[in-house]
Amino acid sequence: MALDLKVSRCAITKIVKRDLGMSSFKRKKVHFLSQLVKEKGLQDAKEATNVQNDRILASSPSKVDEKFRYVSRIQNPKSVMVWAGVSKMGRTPLVFVPQGVKINSINYREMVLEPVLKNIGRDMFGGTSFVFQQDGAPAHTSNVTQSWLHDNFPGFITKEEWPPYSPDLNPMDYSVWSILETKACVNSHTSIKSLKRKLCQEWNKIPQKTLRAAIEALPDRITRVIQNEGGYIE
Repeated sequence: MALDLKVSRCAITKIVKRDLGMSSFKRKKVHFLSQLVKEKGLQDAKEATNVQNDRILASSPSKVDEKFRYVSRIQNPKSVMVWAGVSKMGRTPLVFVPQGVKINSINYREMVLEPVLKNIGRDMFGGTSFVFQQDGAPAHTSNVTQSWLHDNFPGFITKEEWPPYSPDLNPMDYSVWSILETKACVNSHTSIKSLKRKLCQEWNKIPQKTLRAAIEALPDRITRVIQNEGGYIE
């Protein structure tokens, strides 16, 4: 500002603080939140119990009914790593990554590409042509994986064609994962088995028209990203 107005920084500081009564603050970097994530956060916030502000008025704790006296809490809620794919024609099964396993090119091929996707063209698309899209995870963009996709799929978006850091253009990221999480994780799970079972139940309940709508939104989102010169569109 001082350079633009051709005055000293000291003069600008005095004007801002003394005359305008303002201070300057740096803009904070924050995680990007899609609309679905914001809505999920709002829902969770409304349902959450704040133990610092939640109070009961009584002459003594013993006078309070036990069902109102305590708030349950789960230590270290369970979590899993899961892979899935969607198309206008259907969905893949959920693939759960074993605890402690890091997904690299070899594991990706052995757990996803070979058993789930190798025959996807025949099983889901009836032999018709399709284009495969995935995000930019290292296991997805390795030369080994790219070569496998080239040999086994009629078409796929290469690592050179797919823009990095693009949750705005991945239907799983901007829509599907949030839907599944909202349905399956309303309540915390005390076991991995319970969490997996609920994820599978809710995954199969998502209407196909919902998945199709998420995919059909992609061309419009691409246009909006271009209009926004590569910036976020949410």
